[in-house]
Amino acid sequence: MIDPKKMHPAVSVVCPCFNEEESINELYRRLTDACASVASDSYEIILVNDGSKDLTWERMSALALADRKLVAINLSRNHGHQLALSAGLHVCKGERIFILDGDLQDPPELLPQMMARMDAGADVVYGQRRKREGETVFKKASSKIFYRMLAHLTEMAIPLDAGDFRLMSRRALNVVNNMPEQNRFVRGMISWVGFRQEPFLYDRAPRFAGLSKYPFARMVGFAVDAITSFSVRPLRLASYLGLIFGVLGLLTLGYVFNSWFQGQTIQGWTSLIAVILVLGSCQLLVAGITGEYIGRMYLEAKRRPLFIIQDIINGPVIFPPDPDR
Repeated sequence: MIDPKKMHPAVSVVCPCFNEEESINELYRRLTDACASVASDSYEIILVNDGSKDLTWERMSALALADRKLVAINLSRNHGHQLALSAGLHVCKGERIFILDGDLQDPPELLPQMMARMDAGADVVYGQRRKREGETVFKKASSKIFYRMLAHLTEMAIPLDAGDFRLMSRRALNVVNNMPEQNRFVRGMISWVGFRQEPFLYDRAPRFAGLSKYPFARMVGFAVDAITSFSVRPLRLASYLGLIFGVLGLLTLGYVFNSWFQGQTIQGWTSLIAVILVLGSCQLLVAGITGEYIGRMYLEAKRRPLFIIQDIINGPVIFPPDPDR
């Protein structure tokens, strides 16, 4: 008879990778050492290739063929970081799940200390950045603004300066995996789950190799996904703007009638154009915010699979998660 505990490793590592051919071997070495130090041979490492255009998949698959503890997943195309991470989270079988990126900015060697926190009763131990080395001033400033803006816009407490680097329990992951959102903001979803969550302060290292996979345009898209996934306050902002400009319009109307009764000549052209431009900009802003939410409702209504796995080595043959489950 098979012992069910042996079917589930103590620790699963989930790491999405995109164009990381230069760091894959070092990533595998450091992850293996970190896992062996806390779980002996009861661990699995899941690397997800998110449609890389370099040799990431070739190097990943070669490592997996030589080590059965390494599960290599190749997605059918580039789905984006959050969906690639979701694919790994659906495949992993561990009782505890360690999440980090493939650029080695988040040190795998912190796993033992995070495990100790979880041994003390935490369900989620999330990394909170104390320093960010090797990043531009613009990247640091924009990231700081994003987290603080998100904290003010959402009704839920999302930790400041915390990425996807974290250790979580199986029961927390099971809740996350049952959430069918198409536009996924995984760190926000984990915060929404609740349970006992604790910060773990650390210094973020520079990239081991290569360039950042998050240019400005992608960062903006990620911020929009995060805000619209966990807040309706932008819609309320549209209502407030409508109310404010409605009041201003009534005041302007009162000014016009007063001038007419007093027989004053109203020059008007400059002020009229200014009012039209302001109101037109306000209307476009409101329409844009509303359209963003409607567009996301449209995508959710399609119920398409979150991801498609093209190849998998050392892992189960699985189908994409059913969004209607």
